[in-house]
Amino acid sequence: MSGHPEPAETPGRRLDLDPDSVERDLVKLVLTVVELLRQLMERQALRRVDEGDLSEDQEERIGLTLMLLDDRMTELRDRYGLRPEDLNLDLGPLGPLLPRE
Repeated sequence: MSGHPEPAETPGRRLDLDPDSVERDLVKLVLTVVELLRQLMERQALRRVDEGDLSEDQEERIGLTLMLLDDRMTELRDRYGLRPEDLNLDLGPLGPLLPRE
């Protein structure tokens, strides 16, 4: 015996180093950031459309880009078994990161 107490194994303190879990968690974090940016871009685009700042061609390109990004996000969520609500981080007293739809 070395005289040092052995660290207690507690379920809440174990670090899950399963490669699949680590990859899924990393993808979840990245997709959460991308979703936040996508929603911000969408709101900005809608504001600019409402203000008449964009030409019809620009409106069409932005709309198409946002639709393609939404489709790609859906594909990636499906690939990793994530639901849209899985990307909404709980910020404790501040509430959820993304607005609930």
